[in-house]
Amino acid sequence: MVTGLVLVKLMPGKEKHALGKLKALKNIVHMSAVFGRWDLVLDMETDDLPALSNIVVSEIRSIPGVLSTETLVTTSI
Repeated sequence: MVTGLVLVKLMPGKEKHALGKLKALKNIVHMSAVFGRWDLVLDMETDDLPALSNIVVSEIRSIPGVLSTETLVTTSI
């Protein structure tokens, strides 16, 4: 199991549409709206790193209204 945080910047005026599409993705276990450089933080869980990468690149970044993402892969401390 791989967990990661995906930081998402949304396009003004397209937030509701993008949120609806993001909520439909099964690998997002929690979503937080935040203030600052990013608009959303997505907590994600996948089977492996290639699956996480595929979801970010093929699904999240292809949603109209998603301007950019940054992915942080978590580790144990």
